[in-house]
Amino acid sequence: MRKIMDTVNMNKNTNDKDWYIIDAKAAVLGRLASKIASVLKGKHKPTYLPYMDNGDYIVVVNAKNLTVTGNKLEDKVYYKHTGFIGNMKKPNLAAVMAKDPSFVIMNAVKGMLPKNPLGRSMIRKLKIYNDEKHDHHAQKPKKLEI
Repeated sequence: MRKIMDTVNMNKNTNDKDWYIIDAKAAVLGRLASKIASVLKGKHKPTYLPYMDNGDYIVVVNAKNLTVTGNKLEDKVYYKHTGFIGNMKKPNLAAVMAKDPSFVIMNAVKGMLPKNPLGRSMIRKLKIYNDEKHDHHAQKPKKLEI
């Protein structure tokens, strides 16, 4: 008898999501963000489908110890307009890191995900904490190296 190869199509019920923890201590922002985006998309799995949210959950700890290369602390600028005339806010990376380090990682990863409802569901699986403490011990996250 001839063996038939079936293509297995993933759906929400057959997809099992893992939890990973990443220590951002001394990690470079761009390399960290690209690795996170790849895992959130599910590209590390053999069942990757570009139109499905097939990725895993990621917990990032020690976001305040993130590093960047070159002069990005002074040169990289985040633009925000308040909606009023002449009120363009332009803080650099150093100012944003001092105020909220988790925003920097979230913004970098969000720029690497699809700009549609699929990307918004992927970014919800990213949990970022500025120090070592996190609330996801019950999920038993596996350590993921960068």
